[in-house]
Amino acid sequence: MSDAKRFDAENAENLEDIEKQFAVKAVMQAQTYWNLLEKVKGSTLRLTRLDDEIYDHFIKDFPEYESAEAVAEINEDDMKSPKGKERWRKFMNTYEKTIHDFNFGTLLRTGSKDDYEEKTTIFVPRMQFLAIEIARNKHGLNDWICDKGA
Repeated sequence: MSDAKRFDAENAENLEDIEKQFAVKAVMQAQTYWNLLEKVKGSTLRLTRLDDEIYDHFIKDFPEYESAEAVAEINEDDMKSPKGKERWRKFMNTYEKTIHDFNFGTLLRTGSKDDYEEKTTIFVPRMQFLAIEIARNKHGLNDWICDKGA
């Protein structure tokens, strides 16, 4: 692709069609994850080949999320505060070359006891989703989704 035709994401306008495509992909990923949790207990599920590494790194950098209670309910304001953004950016950038779409927008349930609904879902980079959902799965917090279908 010539330099004249390269897409400059930093200076691009938010085109409505592009935003819709990102939203559709995020919703499809959320539906796929939910469908998987309905069939497989989260405590037995691996989201990536690096789940253990991601979890250990997550707890090292964010020790406040070590307990099941702490990771069960996520406070969006804490995550998106200036201090929170900086901490998360440092964590996420570690996976730039190892996790595909590490910073792609993804839907995350604020509470592990919630379905994906408008008031219980936030938009986060994929690495935040992975870190939190891997921790929730390790604590068995998503097992209820599979159990309710049984």
